[in-house]
Amino acid sequence: MLRLVLGGLLLPLRPLLIVAPTERAAWIAAGLAPVAVVIAATAPGAWIAAPLLGGALLLLMAADALMIGRLESWELQTAEDIEVGQPSQLAFTARFTGRQPSRAEAALACDPRLAAEGRTSFVLAPDPHGASWRGETTLTPERRGTAMIERAWIRWTGPLGLGGRQVDYALDRPVRIWPDLSPVRSPDLQTFLRNAQLGLINRRIRGEGTQFEALSEYEPGMDRRRIDWKASARHTKLFARENESERNNQIVFAFDCGQAMCEPVDGLPRIDRAVSAALTCAYVALKGGDKVALFGFARRPQLMTPFIADARAFHRLQSAAAGLDYEPVEPNFTLALATLTARLQRRSLVVVFSDFTDPTAAELMVESLGRLVNKHLVLFVTMTDSEVEDLIAAPPGDIATLARAVTAESLAQQRKLVLQRLRQRGIDVLEAPWASIGPRLIDRYLAIRASEAIG
Repeated sequence: MLRLVLGGLLLPLRPLLIVAPTERAAWIAAGLAPVAVVIAATAPGAWIAAPLLGGALLLLMAADALMIGRLESWELQTAEDIEVGQPSQLAFTARFTGRQPSRAEAALACDPRLAAEGRTSFVLAPDPHGASWRGETTLTPERRGTAMIERAWIRWTGPLGLGGRQVDYALDRPVRIWPDLSPVRSPDLQTFLRNAQLGLINRRIRGEGTQFEALSEYEPGMDRRRIDWKASARHTKLFARENESERNNQIVFAFDCGQAMCEPVDGLPRIDRAVSAALTCAYVALKGGDKVALFGFARRPQLMTPFIADARAFHRLQSAAAGLDYEPVEPNFTLALATLTARLQRRSLVVVFSDFTDPTAAELMVESLGRLVNKHLVLFVTMTDSEVEDLIAAPPGDIATLARAVTAESLAQQRKLVLQRLRQRGIDVLEAPWASIGPRLIDRYLAIRASEAIG
């Protein structure tokens, strides 16, 4: 009996068993072909030797396949939920009855999200402490979504290595691929949250911010700018104002899911890098007492989550981010940001993740963000193009390399002009490599929050 294990669930399967030649048998058959030609050329009367040799090879292959035992059970173990860009182990365990094979192999047909070209194969090795054969491989998903493990094969060969048996059966088992939350689980971030003023306990922070909290008697060493002169005149002694850091801010992370954000950067689409950085910053914001929502758009708005105010509901943001689709189209910034503005009832910090290829394509983006900044605080986040930077930094060894460097430099200058136009419209711009975009975004959020510029 064959079995599939997914997330601890054991399922019986009905395989289709066939006898198959091995690679060694194919090479032997290829070597016998010239021999048959020589026999036919030198001794035409002995032509019967060629089919006899072929028949003998077929008999050896069949006998080799019959000498090995049958497959008793097979277990495929993989996680039901994995994160994009993070490796996940997949293990096969096979048990054979009777004579053990000389070699065993396994292969999977799956969604290209899980493996390159939608296929992965590996060799099974005998377990030195048992009668089973085991093989492992690592799956590293490249995109979010629900990927299917569609079909599985296992082949084991006889002692001669000429023939073997092969099992082929359909699985159609889903594997859910979620956004990468490894930065949220990192020890550095958890230590920061424990030690920072935004710590895990939601408490009032006096002495900072602009929201009035209480009056206290002035003591030497206090900042003189905190003295409340009207209250001091009424009480004939000096009193100082104690302010509370502003909380309950609204933070919206808006994702451009269009063509430019679907392009890969170091193996993963830009949108997945952006989602990971945004969720990390959202976790910090929730711990600090702010509200967080997600907004996704391409040709039209994809989703708009309600504002989440409790860190215990962070999984709702993760589930919503997993639903952001990849669309190879130009985004409609005018419709998307107009829709977002209509849904926001108070001043908020809107963090827009996007990218562009040239100033012409960015024209509508700049105009739409310029209208959004009239009512809200806008932070534009983009990732530097490492490929363009490498072309610029490449030594000019030949004319072709020099031409590519000049073109890349022109693109970089055009990019700087667009970012400068955004800054001139009052939009804060954050540009950094993808590896540091998460920490840089958290630092920028904390700086904006401390300046009391959101509310």
